[in-house]
Order: sequence, then C-alpha cells, then structure tokens
Amino acid sequence: MQLVMVHDLSSPDFGAEPRELYAAALDMTAWADEVGFDVIALGEHHGSPDGYDPSPIVTATAMAARTRRVEIRTSVLLAPLYDPVKLAEDLAVASIFSGGRLVAGMGAGYRPAEYAAFGQRLEERWELMGEIVDFLRRAWTGEPCEWRGRPVRVTPVPDPPPKLVLGGAFPRSARRAAHIADGWLPREPSLWPPYREECIRLGQPDPGPYPAQGPVFLYVCHDPDAAWRRIAPHALRMAEIYGSWQDEAPGQGRGPYAGPPGEAALRDSAYRVMRPEEVLELAESLGPDGVLYSTPLLCGLDPDFAWEGLRVFEREVLPHLPGRSV
Repeated sequence: MQLVMVHDLSSPDFGAEPRELYAAALDMTAWADEVGFDVIALGEHHGSPDGYDPSPIVTATAMAARTRRVEIRTSVLLAPLYDPVKLAEDLAVASIFSGGRLVAGMGAGYRPAEYAAFGQRLEERWELMGEIVDFLRRAWTGEPCEWRGRPVRVTPVPDPPPKLVLGGAFPRSARRAAHIADGWLPREPSLWPPYREECIRLGQPDPGPYPAQGPVFLYVCHDPDAAWRRIAPHALRMAEIYGSWQDEAPGQGRGPYAGPPGEAALRDSAYRVMRPEEVLELAESLGPDGVLYSTPLLCGLDPDFAWEGLRVFEREVLPHLPGRSV
C-alpha cells in the first residue's frame, strides 16, 4: 500500500497563519519520511484568496532538506507558466538537493486567470507543454541546446534527471503522456485506461491497472463527529475554492468536486474522518496496491489538531498495514 502526504499550504482567514502552517508542513514531512510514507505531493495555484502554494519547487527543495528517503512530487507543477530555461535550472537544483528523489509532476493547468497573470495564452498550453518536456530532457544532459532558437546550457546537471510525469483531465492528455512522459497522474480513474492502452500500443511496458484510491482527505481519531465539526469549515472551503476554479474552465473534469459542496456529501466521499479500525477496513478494501492519502493541514487546519490525527494513525493504523511497521 502506498502512503501519500499532500500539502497545499492554503491559509484562509479562519485557519492557521502561513508561518505556522509552513513550519508544521516541514515537521510533518520529516515525520512522514521517518515513519515510512512513500510520497510527498505538492500542488500549485496562483492568485488564490487563501494563499495556495504558488511555488512547489521552492517547497520541494525545503522538504528535501528535511528528509532522506521519501519521494517528493510536484502534483502538479503548471509548466507552461514558467520560463522553460529557469524551470530546467530550478528542477535540476531541487533534484540534486533531494538526492534524486524529486519527481516532476507537470500539468498544463486550466484557469484563464492564471494564464493572464503570467502573460501566457491558455489556448497554446498543450503545444507549449510538449515543447517544454522535450526541452527539459535535452537541457538535463548538460550539453548545449536551444530553446526556440536561443542557445542554452543548463547546469548543474541532475544525475539522475527528475522523472517527468504528466497530469491532466482528458483522454487526449492521457494518450499524450504515454508518448512523452514517464508516467501519468489522472484526475479521475476513468482516465487511466486510455493511458494504459496507448502505452501497450506503443510497445511500452504495461503500467497495469489503476491502483485503488482512498479519499483525498483522511483524519483518524476516536470521536469522528467531534473531529468533523472542526474539519468541516476547512473541507467546505477547499471544495468551494476548487469548484470555483473549475467553473472557470467549461468541460474541465471536476473529480471529487463535482456538484455544489455540502457537508454530508463531502464527509461521505472525498473527506473522511474515521476510527482506526475503519481505516484498516478501508485499507484492506483498497488492496495491497491501493493508495491512502493524508492531507493533515487541509486548508489551514490547526497544526496541533492535525498532529493528533497523525499520532493516532502512527500508533493504531500504521503498524497494522500490510508490510509496514514503525
């Protein structure tokens, strides 16, 4: 079973202050590394009223300095909003700091406001995405190359270079990932088969079936109703923000944020507050290749309260997951 800790560093006015939140995220990442989590996942958005992390490469580098084993993944970095030469350099440095543990999950994004803020054209993002992936691979050889006719040499050379994994919300993105990337991060499980089929058609190794996924948020405690009363405002806020962003892009897959947010619907699906024995039942239902997510600081959740849930997970869940111990 894969364990993934997610950080978005959002801090609404009713949540923890950014300085407190960022310090807690580093401490929790170090804890996750120590107890055996597999991945730290970092998103990216711009112009968020709640301060959603706009700089996942900076965050990844800070987290690399606090860890020794866990994979650090941008999920996803909005590649078309970057200067490609600077992107290649920054990812190279972050990869070296991580000792090769950085995975560059990249997406094209979907919000017109973000593209406008960076002076980019939203309708050109797919073409630009392919150019960037090709350039990064050439740039990380350390040899002279070009970006749109400009001579470039990117140093230092990351060895090994970061894996390039694409994320997206459409079948065409899935098929494209099979051609140009090292993996695929689908918004929804239904987007995995097009990727798998294209990999097989191209004669690449079969990536296998899509791993069963746990909820996007999981909090472990002995009094779920009391805990949910503290979590609900943060879950509702995150669902509201994501829903508003995806409303900006008609046709964009909404994933767990489909429909108007409501406490009951969120608690029964994307945001789960469970007793230890219920989490173990969930883990068993997901199977040995399933994925459990922890988003301990969801939308500015109080760090002390978040630690309470992590400690219960460490004591009463983690030792009983197949193949894991503390």
